[in-house]
Amino acid sequence: MAHETKFILTEDRIPTHWVNLLPDLPGDPLPPLNPGTMQPAGPDDLTPIFPMEIIGQEVSGDPEVEIPEAVRDVYRLWRPTPLFRAHRLERELDTPAHIYYKYEGVSPAGSHKPNSAVAQAYANKEAGVTRLSTETGAGQWGSALALASSLFGLECVVYMVGASYDQKPYRRAMMESWGASVIRSPSDTTEAGRSQASHPTGSLGIAISEAVEVAAGDEGTNYALGSVLNHVCLHQTVIGQEAMAQMEMAGEEPDVVVGCVGGGSNFAGLSFPFVRRVLRGDAKMRFLAAEPAACPTLTRGAYRYDFGDTVGLTPLMPMYTLGHDFVPPPVHAGGLRYHGDSPMLCGLVKNGLVEARAYKQNETFAAALRFARTEGIIPGPEPAHAIRALLDEAEDAKQAGEERVILLGLSGHGHFDMSAYESYLAGRLEDPEFSEADMEAALERLPDAPAIA
Repeated sequence: MAHETKFILTEDRIPTHWVNLLPDLPGDPLPPLNPGTMQPAGPDDLTPIFPMEIIGQEVSGDPEVEIPEAVRDVYRLWRPTPLFRAHRLERELDTPAHIYYKYEGVSPAGSHKPNSAVAQAYANKEAGVTRLSTETGAGQWGSALALASSLFGLECVVYMVGASYDQKPYRRAMMESWGASVIRSPSDTTEAGRSQASHPTGSLGIAISEAVEVAAGDEGTNYALGSVLNHVCLHQTVIGQEAMAQMEMAGEEPDVVVGCVGGGSNFAGLSFPFVRRVLRGDAKMRFLAAEPAACPTLTRGAYRYDFGDTVGLTPLMPMYTLGHDFVPPPVHAGGLRYHGDSPMLCGLVKNGLVEARAYKQNETFAAALRFARTEGIIPGPEPAHAIRALLDEAEDAKQAGEERVILLGLSGHGHFDMSAYESYLAGRLEDPEFSEADMEAALERLPDAPAIA
């Protein structure tokens, strides 16, 4: 096994259930709040935009939720995804660490996002919905939902964050190739968009507001979210379950699990099945979440109740937040430009079970190129942050002289992000500064909600 590079599972090893971490989390879960009453939100607050199947998954207390066979059938197009041992990177780093990476870039959309998009599209199709609306940052989620909508015969409209819409025209073309309508956000097609016209680069929060407004105003349209909520993290746990089986094939267990975080879906998908083992006392390992220094939600945000969108249409969620109307600088890792994070993930950070680190844009691209020039895969700007954290862990193992086992989540490739690599290689890539003043101003405008202990 010492020289084996790929660890491949057959299709019959695709998980039959998603892992629901909610019942294993420390303490009582904090409920989302109705934005009007500030009381715990119930199913009635979500039915205008979600089907009952998704609402049931969002609040489920079952430790496992069965994956519909129709969803598993679509998963077979690319799942199980490969696990790689990064022998070449280990030699380049001269580290005793054993480095593995779970690669989600083999999906048709090029990332982990279809794991949830397919599940959500199927649930909406079964509920009789004819159109889905959504937001997208870098275009990964929009691409995934466009693909899933096409497979289940649904219309799809995507509000794409303005900065990414301009930076990534081929992501837009990809979505349109699968039949989706793509609208630059903020737009003049919604009240929410028109109210945010002074922020032309946009944000995920603004795009969410636009997509939710469209869904709430049309009986035949529902909303689909690509990260943050419990049901999205649930769907993504196929990643970690496969990785556990593949690490068993390799005869090793991770000492540390590393992933990037914007809203939390990729990190949760890889880590939550392992976290459950730690919470139940069956394993010991560390979990490391990497985020952009320009949008440092977990490392600099306040742990408060806040809206998931900019305009304030969604329920309030308990999470680390920079303020719902904080507009991050336009870094190329558009999928990480979000003011909040998954409440489940934030709870793990709050309880000390997950460590968060923030990295600047140029150092993440330097790490991505080091990875590409040894392992061959050009990473997306989002997982480049996790690779940067991985390099720190590998160096720590070297200094300690430990054969530490590191598992990396490589959430997608960077084939549609070459303009960012071109800027980096030409020395034109900037390191946008996080504005403490803008965050403090945004936090002052947080809704008057119950304090979190």
